[in-house]
Amino acid sequence: MKRRNFLAGLPAFSLLQKFEGSKIPFPISSNSYNWGTFYDREGKNWGANLEADMAEYAKTGLQAYEPSLSNANEARKLIEVLKKFKIKMPSVYIGSVLHEEKEIQKSVKNIQEIAEVVKRYGTKIIVTNPNPINWGSDKLKSDEQLILQAKTLDKIGKSLKLDGIKLAYHTHDVELKAGAREFHHMLQNTSPENLFFCMDVHWIYRGSQNSQLAVFDVIKMYGNRIVELHIRQSRGYVWQEIFSPDADINYNQVVRELLNKKVKPHLVIEQCLEKGSPNTMNAVAAHKMDLKEVQNTFKLLLQP
Repeated sequence: MKRRNFLAGLPAFSLLQKFEGSKIPFPISSNSYNWGTFYDREGKNWGANLEADMAEYAKTGLQAYEPSLSNANEARKLIEVLKKFKIKMPSVYIGSVLHEEKEIQKSVKNIQEIAEVVKRYGTKIIVTNPNPINWGSDKLKSDEQLILQAKTLDKIGKSLKLDGIKLAYHTHDVELKAGAREFHHMLQNTSPENLFFCMDVHWIYRGSQNSQLAVFDVIKMYGNRIVELHIRQSRGYVWQEIFSPDADINYNQVVRELLNKKVKPHLVIEQCLEKGSPNTMNAVAAHKMDLKEVQNTFKLLLQP
């Protein structure tokens, strides 16, 4: 990745300050994926009309947004719309393939190109979930593929760090299979200075066969690396329309565990829909309620 001359000339202390950022937490965000699930239910396509979509988004009171970006041009177009509605973008989500030698360079180049665009709009976290062998499959990566993936994540994170961006590792449920070997290898064999953790609470819960204990223990093990939280709740193991702190996952305990680790991650609402989810309100109404509930549940983490 090309480095900007002014960055290269900054004193180390100034660069560290830039990287660590303000003590004031980022505004609560929402991920694009959950909006897509609401729109799909209504037979609409989230992202087809960016201006109309973000106009609806702004109605919720949310002041920040986490998109899933495919390329740098997509990022440029989105930023122009976000500026119009004064919506920030502290974090972005980018897919990657990091376990196959022939695909790695393409993913690395894409992440770097997107980073060059989004950092100018204040993005400080890039979240990536390295693709599984096949989405929806139980086929797991080999030890050799996991070694390659971890080394690549570490290299990407080291590079992004120079631009004031933290790379955050994200998982779904497949990484928790086979003794969570993929999940643990990524965090045990990368530098905490280069690779951080975006904890998707419900995927940890579901990937551990619906275990709250696993959620709490993951915070105990890797809490110091958590820079972002994806927040979702289920009731009777089914994702709900709106977030609440006291259904299948005790989010009040999640907050206590995070406070014990003295970490205040960026909070991103990802209250998605799935088969069996209630159908009582639209995306705007649901996210208004989500924002209120998340502000109340995580109030101690939102204090400067």
